[in-house]
Amino acid sequence: MSARQGAAGVFRIQGAEPTRAECATLSCDLTAVLTEPGVVTALVIAGVVAFVALAYVRDAKADCRDERRRVLDERAAFEEFADRVSGLDPAPASSTVSSFNGPAAAVRTVSPVDGRSSTGDDVRLRRVLAAYRDTVMSLPHYRQEYDETIPESLAAELGPDTATALASNGTLSSGAQSALVRRSRRAADARASLADAIEAEIDALSEYETDLASVDRRRRRLLEHLDGVEGDGTDASIDVWQRLDELESECDEVAGERQRALDDPPMTVEAPGDGEDRRPFHGYLYGAADGPRYPVLAQVAEIAGRIRADRDRVASRVAGEE
Repeated sequence: MSARQGAAGVFRIQGAEPTRAECATLSCDLTAVLTEPGVVTALVIAGVVAFVALAYVRDAKADCRDERRRVLDERAAFEEFADRVSGLDPAPASSTVSSFNGPAAAVRTVSPVDGRSSTGDDVRLRRVLAAYRDTVMSLPHYRQEYDETIPESLAAELGPDTATALASNGTLSSGAQSALVRRSRRAADARASLADAIEAEIDALSEYETDLASVDRRRRRLLEHLDGVEGDGTDASIDVWQRLDELESECDEVAGERQRALDDPPMTVEAPGDGEDRRPFHGYLYGAADGPRYPVLAQVAEIAGRIRADRDRVASRVAGEE
């Protein structure tokens, strides 16, 4: 895959219910809860202080680490391929033709099995194909993810004219050699940039994890505190209700920060063979994952939902004590 700079797509996830402008105060919200049928019941807070495991964010971090490792492996493979090709002796100029404008279909004249060309059995071409097979194509994930032959992969990664030139000439010209080395190093550099962007995303996920863990920890402490209140706990319940409301506001802030990051990703990414030309950075990372496409927003929504449920239970406790 090659990384390119570009504009990002816009992602919008609405996790909270629309704000009701006509009822935004504490007393109004409490009244709304207390007047719902079946809500006015006594509540034992003990046992509802559940811990949110932050699984979405932690799984996203693990996926990003795996992807970064693959990207770095690809970078090293393209660097090694470039080094091996640069060390080859190109064919004499008289035995080659300038063919960087040949038809793309000529790529398929190179056999992916034994590295032989239908136009000849040149040792230089076999060495190029063997070098690509032993470096880029030997990566454990490469064939599984892209399912390409050697010439198809060469065309996708380094340009169809590069593979076409090899197939048309049946050998390695000096021009083809220079192009292979130059484009291979460019592919390696692109992966280095992509790996840096993924590392920055991992750092961001760690910060979100810390912030959300702090919110959830304070949520649980509030409920534990309320459970230990003796006697008339109405005032304590209202205070806890307010503080839970503040925690939900913190969740909104985290979601807004993440939304801005989604709106302005560091790059767009093109992955050959997947049928898409360009994808925003976060879509590339999470679009094909088993988890949610927006793990941070999903995590915020989970915690915010838990806070709202806790707030409703606290309101029910107030109703039961009145």
